[in-house]
Amino acid sequence: MNISKYIDYTLLKSTATEREIIDLCYEAKKNNYYAVCVNSSYVALAKQLLLGTSIKVCTVVGFPLGAMTTQAKVYEAKKAIEDGASEIDMVINLGFLKSKNYVSVLKDITDVKLAIGNTPLKVILEISEISKNEVIKACEICLDTRADFIKTSSGFTKSGATLTAIKIIKKTVKDEVKIVASGGINDIGTALKFIDAGVHRINTSVELKAESVSV
Repeated sequence: MNISKYIDYTLLKSTATEREIIDLCYEAKKNNYYAVCVNSSYVALAKQLLLGTSIKVCTVVGFPLGAMTTQAKVYEAKKAIEDGASEIDMVINLGFLKSKNYVSVLKDITDVKLAIGNTPLKVILEISEISKNEVIKACEICLDTRADFIKTSSGFTKSGATLTAIKIIKKTVKDEVKIVASGGINDIGTALKFIDAGVHRINTSVELKAESVSV
């Protein structure tokens, strides 16, 4: 198994410079990662830098709060695809979820999914901000929307992925939706634990050397 093919190599901080995006893409190519994940303003640059490779360009919408209108998320997602994004990561509306306004949560995700067609959609739950029951409910909604992935975290809250949360998500969605572990995964040993727990992708901002991750 080559862990490098699980990795979404990520740089989403607001101060990210063009030079840092160039370095991100260079390191992704050097290590043959699955994807890079950048803010939408850098999608076109990343796409240009990765031409001729199999590395995907992923971007985020409704990020990091998830509290903007569905129409804004839809526009951002469609524009990102026009600019070259091949995967979309969206943050759910946590306020709607906590209000038990499940119809609005479902519509928010569904509208983005319909707008992007066959482009894979990852739905960020932000597990540190919601209860176990809310995690389960959000996963059930993701099943109904036919989202492609459930992602644990944005990386912008107090904690990231946990093995406990992965087990809850996996038990709820079984093999119907793929799982992305995101947040706090900074070494190969931790990444392996999440892969063993059943995740399909690892989101990390730390360069995990390709030569050291083949096992």
